[in-house]
Amino acid sequence: MHPRFIYKVCDVGLWQDAQKVGVFRGADIDLQDGYIHFSTADQLRDTLARHFAGRRNLCLLTIDSASLDIKWEPARGGALFPHLYALLPLHSVVTCHVLELAADGLHTVLDSWLAHS
Repeated sequence: MHPRFIYKVCDVGLWQDAQKVGVFRGADIDLQDGYIHFSTADQLRDTLARHFAGRRNLCLLTIDSASLDIKWEPARGGALFPHLYALLPLHSVVTCHVLELAADGLHTVLDSWLAHS
């Protein structure tokens, strides 16, 4: 059984643009790969450390995947990651938190943000 709530890290500006047009198309890497990359709560901190360390102006979107056609595909170390081969409708976004960058270059994610998991 896969978790209902999944997470997307993106630039704050990209999220603001999505809100203006009414749909999230994805970040550059998503557009390049042909699907939107997500992480589960258990995968999130490693995703942040590997792909976003030191980057400012990021936000964390909590996604309710219940109505989405999520594909679970092997990635890092064979772990199954959630991917969406479509645009993300904004009604699926439950919360948005701006990520603070700690002195060590890693982002702070509060456990309460992952309570939906």
